[in-house]
Amino acid sequence: MKNILLVWIALLVGCTPAPPAKNITFIVASDMGRRGESEQQTIAALMTRQVELSDVDFVAVAGDPIHDDGVTSITDEEWQLKFENVYFTEPLQKIPFYVVSGNHEYRGNVQAILDYSGVSERWNAPARYYSMEHPLGKNQKALFVFIDTAPLIDRYRTGYDEEDDEYEEYSDAGEQNMERQLFWLDSTLVASNSRWKIVIGHHPIYADTDKNKSERTDMQERVGKILENREANFYISGHIHNFQYIKPEGKTANYIVNSSASRSREVNPIEGTVFCNGDPGYSVFTVSTDSVLFCFVNHMGETIYRGRVGYQEKR
Repeated sequence: MKNILLVWIALLVGCTPAPPAKNITFIVASDMGRRGESEQQTIAALMTRQVELSDVDFVAVAGDPIHDDGVTSITDEEWQLKFENVYFTEPLQKIPFYVVSGNHEYRGNVQAILDYSGVSERWNAPARYYSMEHPLGKNQKALFVFIDTAPLIDRYRTGYDEEDDEYEEYSDAGEQNMERQLFWLDSTLVASNSRWKIVIGHHPIYADTDKNKSERTDMQERVGKILENREANFYISGHIHNFQYIKPEGKTANYIVNSSASRSREVNPIEGTVFCNGDPGYSVFTVSTDSVLFCFVNHMGETIYRGRVGYQEKR
C-alpha cells in the first residue's frame, strides 16, 4: 500500500501547481455516493493527497453527491454510507464542499440536501442555486455561480421522457420557478465585475452521451445563451461520468464535463471536442489573475489532461 501511495504522489505532482498567494485552487467532484464502491474510495484517497499537495481551497460538487435516490432526510443513513464514511480523512474534513443537486437528488428530498449544511460544517448548500466571490491577486475577484439544472430541463420538470416514452418521478423539480433562476443567473453574471466567471451545474450543455438529447438542447437554449451573452469563462458539469473538454465553434466559454468520482462510462469525441476520456476521477482548477490551469486526474492518479486558458480583455 505504501508503494502505491508513493506512485500516486509522484503522478499527482504533474497536476500540483505551486501558486502564489491569493490564487484559487479547487477540486471538482461529481456523481459520487456509491458507498465507496466502483473506485470511489480510491478516488477519495487521491483527493486527500491532492489537498495535501496543492493547498486546495474548496471542493465544488457538480451534482449527484448521493447516488442513486438522494436522501430522505438529514438523518438518512445514506449520508454516512455514501459521504461521511468515504470522505473521512482529516484533509477533506478541513475544506468546504460547495454542493448543487443533480438528477439523483431529485429522486429524494432536495431540501434535505440544503438542510445538511446545518449538520456538517464542511457541507455547503445554502440554496438550490447560489454564487460566491473569491479574492484573486491584488485587486481582482473570481465569481463562482452554482446552478440547479434539473428544474431547467423539461424531462425532469414533467417526468416524461419523450425518447423512451416513459415517466419517472423527480420530486419537486416541476415546482421550481425556472424563469426566476434564469433571470437570477443572467443578473448575477451581469452585475459582477469579477475577472473570471465560472458557472457550475450538474447537466452539461455540450457533451457526447447517449442520454436524452433534450437535456442538452434545453440547456443550450436556456443556459448556454446566457453564458455566451454574459461572457462566462467556464461552464463545469458532471452527469455523463467521463471527462470532456469541448469548445464548440463560435462559442467563447470553455465547456468542461467532469468525470464520475466512482463509476464511469465510455466516451467519443464530437464536434468541438478538445479532449475526452472514459476514466473515473476528478478535476483540479487553479485560477490566477492571468490564467486558469485545469487538470483531469483519473482513478490511477494520472494527470491525463492539462489545459490552460489565458485571460482576455472583454470584447
